[in-house]
Amino acid sequence: MIALGVNIDHIATIRQARKGIEPDPVHGAFIAEQSGADQITVHLREDRRHIQFRDVQILKEIVQTKLNLEMAPIPEMVTIAKQIMPDTVTLVPEKREEVTTEGGLAITNEVKEVMEQLKSANIEVSLFIEPDLDMIKLASKYGADAVELHTGKYAEKFQENDYEQELKNLAKGAKAIKSAGMRVVAGHGLNYKNIYPLLELDIFTEYNIGHSIIAKSVFVGLGNAVSEMKQIINKNR
Repeated sequence: MIALGVNIDHIATIRQARKGIEPDPVHGAFIAEQSGADQITVHLREDRRHIQFRDVQILKEIVQTKLNLEMAPIPEMVTIAKQIMPDTVTLVPEKREEVTTEGGLAITNEVKEVMEQLKSANIEVSLFIEPDLDMIKLASKYGADAVELHTGKYAEKFQENDYEQELKNLAKGAKAIKSAGMRVVAGHGLNYKNIYPLLELDIFTEYNIGHSIIAKSVFVGLGNAVSEMKQIINKNR
């Protein structure tokens, strides 16, 4: 069965718009799990624009499936990860001025050192990168447990109905990840329409999806939004 990770960052975005207490992303995580989510994903940003440290603390205690902590490869976040001990840490690039993550991570010596610190603490490490074969080789060389391919460019091209090349790039990258023995994950910009060509590749074992699920939940409720996506990614499987 293909796993669905539900990113609940944007529940916290709504809460932080008024610096209040609702809606509570922890409550959102509970609903998502009850509706079929296999993993809860949160990005604790350096500027704390949505998810807060306290959210992650509570989520660690209440999440019954898996907790995936997205974070920048910096010392502050390594300390937090070792304190929280999520099931998985996904290392992502981060810029304060960006609205959302704009691209994949460049795997540097600094990233390698962060990976070593996390793995020494028995935390699974995933890298959020472009479908670049050189980066995928480095991910394998440095001991990544999983690679999440950045699907943002594909999602943009899908809107323009000109996505075939990006789909081929993702397929090639996914096959390389699988051949290297790492878990094959996809995420960023995925929604209820553009997910289908990726599913037809039949190679990704996990999808991390947030914005489109939270957006749909405004109209149909979070439980229904999660359940529908879960049914889509596992239909006929």
